[in-house]
Parts: sequence; C-alpha cells; structure tokens
Amino acid sequence: MLLLALPLLILALRWGLFPSRRFLWLSAIPAIGSIFMIEDPMQGALINGWEFKQWMLAAVLSVDGFLLMVALFDMLLVVGAKKFSCTRKLLRVASQGKKHRVELELINHSRRNCFLEIQDDLPQSFVAEPDKFATRVAGHSKTQFTYDFICNKRGQSRLECVHLLVRSPLRLWRAFDQVPVESTVSVYPDMKQITEYDLLARTNRLSLLGMRRSRKIGQDNEFERLRDYTQDDNYKNIDWHATARRHKLTVRDFQANQSQRIVFMIDCGRMMTSTAGGISLLDHSINAMLMLSYVALRQGDSVGMISFSDRVHNYTPAKSGVKHINRLLHATYDQHANYVESRYDEAFLYLKTHCLKRSLVILVSNLIDEINSHQIQQYLGSLTGRHLPLGVLLRDREVFDAVDEFEAAATPNKKTIFEAAAATEVLTWRHQVLQDLKHQGVLAMDLFPEQLTSELVNQYLEIKARHLL
Repeated sequence: MLLLALPLLILALRWGLFPSRRFLWLSAIPAIGSIFMIEDPMQGALINGWEFKQWMLAAVLSVDGFLLMVALFDMLLVVGAKKFSCTRKLLRVASQGKKHRVELELINHSRRNCFLEIQDDLPQSFVAEPDKFATRVAGHSKTQFTYDFICNKRGQSRLECVHLLVRSPLRLWRAFDQVPVESTVSVYPDMKQITEYDLLARTNRLSLLGMRRSRKIGQDNEFERLRDYTQDDNYKNIDWHATARRHKLTVRDFQANQSQRIVFMIDCGRMMTSTAGGISLLDHSINAMLMLSYVALRQGDSVGMISFSDRVHNYTPAKSGVKHINRLLHATYDQHANYVESRYDEAFLYLKTHCLKRSLVILVSNLIDEINSHQIQQYLGSLTGRHLPLGVLLRDREVFDAVDEFEAAATPNKKTIFEAAAATEVLTWRHQVLQDLKHQGVLAMDLFPEQLTSELVNQYLEIKARHLL
C-alpha cells in the first residue's frame, strides 16, 4: 500500500494537501489483510484452485487500488485557497482588557461545497472567543463569522491574514491555506474609569472610587477675571451680563484655574516590568496618570508627561483643556516596559530644559536595589525649591504577603521564618528611603499598584487644598 500510495502522496504534498486521520485509518484495512499473507491459517488448503495466500493477495491489491482511486478522486475535488476571498470588519481602536467585536465574511467563488475551519490571524497577546469556526460553505456563497477578542497589551497590532483548513468532500485530505486580509488595531488603555468618575462626580459619590474630600484652606474660588468662553469651559461659569454687554460668550475665571502644572515622569525601564493583577506596573502607572490628568484638566490645571527608560521616549508639553487627555492617551498607548536600566540623569536633564515653570513633578517608579533608590533620591531631591516633587513608589505584594503569612502562622516553619526575615529587611530599607526623601522636601508615597489611582488623585486634591503648589 505504501509503495502504491507514495506517488499520490508526493503529488498531494506538492499541491499543499495532507492526508487526514480518516485516510490513515482506511489505509490500515489492507495492512491488516497483509498479516494473513504471512501466516496461513488454512494450512495451504485450496479454495477454487487458489491458495489462501493468493486470495488474500488479490483482495489486498483490490482494496489498495480502490482506496487509491477514491483518494485521487477526493483529492481533485479539494477547493484551493485561490477560490476564497475574505473581508474583516472591526473598529481600529480597542480598549485594553475589554471585548472587541470582529466580523469575518468569507466568500467561496467556486461552485463546489466544502467543509473548512477558519481562524483569524491574531497576535499572541490577543485572546479570541471563539478562537476558530468549523462549518460547511456552499458554492458561490458568502458566510459570516463573528467573534470577540480581548487584548491585555497596549500598542498597535497587525492582522495580516485569515487561516483556512479546507477538507475534501470525503474528508480524506486537508489543505492549510491563508487568505490575505490586512487590518490594524490600536489598543489603548481602558478609559472606562474616566466615565465612571464623571458619573459619580455628578451624583456626589466619588467615595465609591476611594476618593476622599479634601478640606480647602482659605478661599480657593475667588473671582479673578473675565475671559472669552472656550469649548472646555463649564457653562455654569458663564457671566450672562458680561456676555450681553460684549455680544460674546464670557466666563468668570477663578483663582483655582490659575496656571498650575503637573508633569508626570513615567519610568519604562526594568523596574516596571513586574505584573500585578494581570497587568504590568507600567500599565497601572499609565491608568493612574490618565485618571489624575483628567481630574486635573477639569480643575483647570495643565498636564504634561515624560516617558523614559535608557532614553527619553516621549515628551508631551503641559497644556490645559479636557481635550488634552487625547494627546496624553496617544502618547502612552504604545509605551512598554523594557528590560534596560533607566537613565534618570537624561530624564531629569530633559525636564530641566523643557519645563521651566514651577510644576508638580510626579515620578512613578519602583524600588529594587540601592543603585536606583540612590538615583531617585538624588534627582528628586534636586527639584526641591524649583518644583514640587512627588515620588510614587510601587510595592511588591509578595514581599508584604511574606510578613503577613509569618504573623498569621501559629507555628511557622523555617522557610516561612527565613522569607519573613528577608521581607522585613527589604521593608525596613524601603521605609528608610521614604524617610530620606521626605527629609529632602520630597513628597513620597508607597503604594500597592491596585491602590495607585485613587490614592494619587487624593494626594493631588490635598496638594490643591493646601496650596502647596
């Protein structure tokens, strides 16, 4: 059977066809018959003048010939990839961690019906549900498939083709083909938190997001001046008497809308590659930065951003207006943490040359060793006086869990004791770094990544209430 099928297999491989399991099982039938050609159970008895081995040889050859003819006929009926075309419909912008709907339309230009499996060409960071479809496609027809994908990695991704597994009518052969369909998807951070903030702010329920009210010291809403209305202004601040007098929309400006600046410095180096809650520390930082930016822009402040690792990746100048959140979103969606040593010297030199006005400088990073902690202390401390520096250091939950596990254990074993001792030493060192920063006049926060957004917004509101900036 193998010698007879070898030319057929060579021809099939040249055409991009592969035998299926059904074909292999059918090929086993004459192979089983060949066993009886070796052992003669009839002990040389004649059947119609023929020995049993001769009968088996004739039967095996007949079955082999029949299977080869059927396999050849089935192979000629396989629909090739050139007979298919496909279109993909999807939104070009997706949110990180959220479902995104995709519609595929496959067109069979041949007149033959076929059985096939279709799977979209998704990057590894995408999770599709369902990930593939198996169906029967009629000749000269269109078939639509719909699925959802979730991507936990920000940035731009390309979908280049659709993978097809076409089966022959008798399902003896399979053909793996690709139909070119190019699409681009830009995955942005999830902005649902901003929508939730707007909704809860209108109903005075911001405490549900972990945000506290800050008691304002002195008059923070004293009238300052009249100015022309812009799209980002609150209609409640329109001065209708001045508008009627000037024949132009005019708003009242208050001291709270003075040009106060926030500049974020986002570390994209090796310290931010760890994960918490399924996403990286950098993703937590970007989500918190976008949330605080939106709150600050609504307060009338200006917000800018510098992202860096071993070089400065991006600089977004500080500007006001709620629409500025779109610039910050575009500047951060394709930033990723790299396994390189962060150059704080270059980042702070860039800050010094591009941000001359007094600003609230928020550095979001992580403490791993004494080298990077010394650099953070040195460069944040150098900003005191010219700017208001705020160092936000992210905690490693496993270190804190080791101490909690030791305290909760009635009779801890040696492993728990050693881990707790090492964790305690790390926590003591981190506490000393925070105290040194505060002694240099730097505001410092030590937070778990999951708490970063709410605590950072609370810190900003407290700074505004105390007029520290």
